[in-house]
Amino acid sequence: MRVLVTRPAGQAGEWVEALRAAGIEAEALPLIGIEPPADGAPVREAWAALATFKLVMFVSPNAAAHFFALQPPDRAWPAGVLAGSPGPGTTAALKRLGVPAAAIVEPPSDAAQFDSESLWQVIGDLPWEGSRVLVVRGTSGRDWLAARLAERGATLSFVAAYQRAAPRLDESGAAILARALAEPAQHLWFFSSSEAIDHLDALAPGTDWSDAHALATHPRIAERARQAGFGRVVEARPALPAVVGCIQSQA
Repeated sequence: MRVLVTRPAGQAGEWVEALRAAGIEAEALPLIGIEPPADGAPVREAWAALATFKLVMFVSPNAAAHFFALQPPDRAWPAGVLAGSPGPGTTAALKRLGVPAAAIVEPPSDAAQFDSESLWQVIGDLPWEGSRVLVVRGTSGRDWLAARLAERGATLSFVAAYQRAAPRLDESGAAILARALAEPAQHLWFFSSSEAIDHLDALAPGTDWSDAHALATHPRIAERARQAGFGRVVEARPALPAVVGCIQSQA
């Protein structure tokens, strides 16, 4: 069974390499386009004020990468400012970008899910009254964690470090999609975002997915795959050993 990794291009390539190293046939079929923000000025302004925040929350590796792409050359991560991460992918990106490990707050490695709810279990008891929090995300996003922080008295600010877009399949991507549509039982769709499923529906409207298999990294994503009509949907934590084990069990 061939695994189709639907993450944005950068992360999709990393996952394909890791899965192939584990002996799994995998190909990248990015179903979410990631582009720089239309206006970089708000990100540069956020960098100028970074030291005034208690927490800077990065919603994804893309949020981290695009925020740091506009980092002023004379600025490092300010001491005393926490960098929030929902999971290991974002944490790894932040470390590569120069954020000290001691500044990063994230869910424990054995968390049932890597998401805002799990991060809240770690940071919820900190004193937030009167603190400033910056959320680095795309042009829109889920506000669950921001709402919890606001309830505890924090002042929230948001900055769009990137924008999502529909995928633009090249000739290779179109061929991969066509093969998956022709041989649904021979492919396993690896979804880490409900938005990827939305885009797949738009690329292949009216497709009967009843013979297709999907692996989702969160219950919300799994439910979206079932709504789309995928005949078999399994869930795995978005950590490589869990995903590899799940794929091998399906095979």
